[in-house]
Amino acid sequence: MTGKPFPSVWLREPRKATSPGRSREEIVRAALELLDEEGLAGLSMRKLGAKLRAGATSLYWYVANKDELLELVYDEIWGEMTVPDHEEVGWRDAAAALAYSMRQVIVRHPWAAEFVGRLPALGPNALWVANELRKMFKAAGFTGLDTDYAIATLTAYVYGMTIPEIAWNKSTGGHVYDADEMRAAVAKAAAPFPEMLESVDMATYDDPKAVREIAFDFGLVSVLDGLERRLAT
Repeated sequence: MTGKPFPSVWLREPRKATSPGRSREEIVRAALELLDEEGLAGLSMRKLGAKLRAGATSLYWYVANKDELLELVYDEIWGEMTVPDHEEVGWRDAAAALAYSMRQVIVRHPWAAEFVGRLPALGPNALWVANELRKMFKAAGFTGLDTDYAIATLTAYVYGMTIPEIAWNKSTGGHVYDADEMRAAVAKAAAPFPEMLESVDMATYDDPKAVREIAFDFGLVSVLDGLERRLAT
């Protein structure tokens, strides 16, 4: 039985520009701007062609389809992530800094949340980040498959905390709910559950952004504590 070929723009050589000033890099930058401005639904080859003052058909010389274009743009944001030298700051601080940076990049480019687990991260930027992560955890003392499990644990935590935040921001359309009204609504819904009511009166409830950042910090420290404890045992 013959398996299905694995498709990826990174598995073929890029085509050279056919006209002065046009390049795959230029197309990727323009697509990134469109995605940041209008989201995934706002990106089309026609719109991209108009932005570049080129016909949509001509863009297919550089990318075979929209999915290939999205792969290229997805890798572009991996290049924005901060990856400290673990030999200078230690594996734990390096891993924490990368986790914070990963979250910030996804929040800055919310459309990217839809690509996690959907598009292959085989571009040079993504592979560089993945390689640095491996070096961090191997320096910590992880070996064999435990290295992969540790990396998966950290990245799953970042995605698990950040993607729902993106979904909430998208569903609210940037609207900020009145804190008192929301507190009253939650108190009414949670009336049969007294344990839940404790959090309704928290002062930080007025600032959901602060709560999310504190929660992310708490969870990240806990994850790193757990990984460090595994090494000790």
